[in-house]
Amino acid sequence: MAADRSLLPRPEEVVEQARDLVAQAARRGGKAGRLRLRQVEVVLVIAAQCGLAATLAWGLAHEVAGRPAPVFAPSAAVGTIVAALGQRARRTAELMLGVGLGLLISDLLLRYLGFGAWQIGVVVALAIAVALLMTGHSGALVAQAGSTAVLLSTLSPVQHNLEWERLIEAGSGAVVGLVVVALLVPIDPMRTLQRAAAPLTETLASQLREVAQALRQRDPDRAVRALDQLRGMDGDLNRLHEALGGAEEVTMISPVRWRRRRDVERYRRGIQYMDRVALACRSMSRWAATSLQYDEPVPEELIAAVERLAETVRVLQREARQAGPFEQTREAVLDVARLVGKACRKGLRAYGSAMVIQLRTASSDLLRATGYETDTANRMVREAVNA
Repeated sequence: MAADRSLLPRPEEVVEQARDLVAQAARRGGKAGRLRLRQVEVVLVIAAQCGLAATLAWGLAHEVAGRPAPVFAPSAAVGTIVAALGQRARRTAELMLGVGLGLLISDLLLRYLGFGAWQIGVVVALAIAVALLMTGHSGALVAQAGSTAVLLSTLSPVQHNLEWERLIEAGSGAVVGLVVVALLVPIDPMRTLQRAAAPLTETLASQLREVAQALRQRDPDRAVRALDQLRGMDGDLNRLHEALGGAEEVTMISPVRWRRRRDVERYRRGIQYMDRVALACRSMSRWAATSLQYDEPVPEELIAAVERLAETVRVLQREARQAGPFEQTREAVLDVARLVGKACRKGLRAYGSAMVIQLRTASSDLLRATGYETDTANRMVREAVNA
């Protein structure tokens, strides 16, 4: 029996769907490639820091301190550097505290218990238990306390003064690691922040455009796909906050980066509001998809406001990268608010009104990201909507 031709998709619909799929694949591929390139760059910098720190730590301990086999020094140097960005100074403190704790417990117990298999178990168990009770679940501190207890309880009978070797080498190695990070191969804090912010900006801008196109073409499935992409931004947000921690740390400990403190602080103020912008965009996209599913009419001005919001995110990134005034960003935000006001005056139904709330919220948060106080930002958005 011949198929009902009315049920088959029209050729132009098939072509449009194919174009959408190709465009989405290209965007995903491009984003994955850029993320991979950024990851390779970070890996190369950290690898260079670790190699240099290990060389210097071993050389100092062997040539200057006269240690025949200074294993602890390069290990501590590398352990300090491979800590997460923003946690290297903390990792150094945890390393030293863990070594000291392991030394103290091992020395006290071994004096009274002696050396042997069961003594090793008791010493290590107690060292780790005390470390956990003191610090919660700090992996670096607990690992150092446990490994120090193992070394002392197993090697002390055949190697004297191991306690001081462990303490001195660990301390010198950690200091060398910090020196390499702070003075010899310090990261560029602004480049780190810009590199981390790029995926977030790209996702927000591209998916807001997808939502606008879905509204214009009355395609609820396209809006849902954009919403799914926006919901997957948590990893980008986490990496941005980690990069901020690393940038703040390097401007604190590295004299050559002190001049960047004001720029990093500027970024920090903006990042706290970008979390809220991302949340508002997700909510707005969800209401957009719902309005299409319920076949609500959407004024062209509201669609234009979503498109302008996508442009605004890119403008903000560009002006933040240039470290200049946010004049273009602020004007773009007010354009969004004016378009929202025009859409409201044309009349909106329930889900369209919900979209307006999120657009106004995102606009206010973007203004705050540029430096305005909350009351001022809210007033500016309100006046633009009512203009």
